[in-house]
Amino acid sequence: MKDLLVLIAQGLVSNPDAVNVTVDDADEEGVLVYHLHVADGDMGRVIGKQGRIAKAIRTVMRAASVKSGQKITVEID
Repeated sequence: MKDLLVLIAQGLVSNPDAVNVTVDDADEEGVLVYHLHVADGDMGRVIGKQGRIAKAIRTVMRAASVKSGQKITVEID
């Protein structure tokens, strides 16, 4: 899952070496939180107009997590 998020983010940004993903431990409900970190100049590319790209990233990740039986959420820091 982490590799999928990194792959998606690196395809969007102009500085793919600055993409970093950290994962928090599961909370009480079993939800894993993935934190996506990108360069400051690439933040707009990852969020998109009115958050459309960020929403699409979260949708793809949620769909992939259902297939693996996990519950996840993606935070863009």
